[in-house]
Amino acid sequence: MSPPLFLVDELPPGDVLRLDGPEGHHAAVVQRLRVGERIVVGDGRGTRASAVVTAVRKGVLDAELVARSHRSAARPSIAVVQGIAKGDRAELAVATMTEVGVDRIVPWQAARTVVRWKDDRPLQRWRATAREATKQSRRAWLPDVADPVKTADAARMLAGTAVALVLHEESDRPLSTVDLPAEGEIAVVVGPEGGIDADELSVFVAAGALPVRLGSDVLRTSTAGAAAVAALSVRLGRW
Repeated sequence: MSPPLFLVDELPPGDVLRLDGPEGHHAAVVQRLRVGERIVVGDGRGTRASAVVTAVRKGVLDAELVARSHRSAARPSIAVVQGIAKGDRAELAVATMTEVGVDRIVPWQAARTVVRWKDDRPLQRWRATAREATKQSRRAWLPDVADPVKTADAARMLAGTAVALVLHEESDRPLSTVDLPAEGEIAVVVGPEGGIDADELSVFVAAGALPVRLGSDVLRTSTAGAAAVAALSVRLGRW
């Protein structure tokens, strides 16, 4: 099993690292790491270091950094405009997309979205979910979870991407047939449980987006984004 990954704001310039706060508590108390065990520490922006635990006490872990590496951000990047789902499905969508390699997640308040965010607590849960999924999957880059957008804002975002795709069950064009760019951002729109209505689809198409489908079956909002990211990752040579 690969060593666990812990995220810090910034790796120290020297060889000595101290984990405290939530990460230190998780390492020392939850995972019960011991002196001599190996861990990986990353900043979520491509830089990681392997380390060896040198001391453990309640809520605090010290380690010696033994090797550093940096992974450049993937190009082109992949963003998912995710229709806000209710309950655990929203966080499942965020977790699975993060695990398969999404670079940016944009919560979308669609017309058929059942849940209406009244404060930033749901957004904080999405960001926390992305962080935990990054650690679980040992990713070098923490995906950006943007502030929520409405349809007009989402359309403006799509207009600025290299390729914009809308997953839509009535499309007869497979995602696998779309030409992909070498640079820029590929954006994929995923509707909420109720789907994307005709007016929203028209707005996105006017912004330059192309309706596509993944296959003959209709996926849930909690899995469609991850499936699209996985399919794109194969075509882009990430996998």
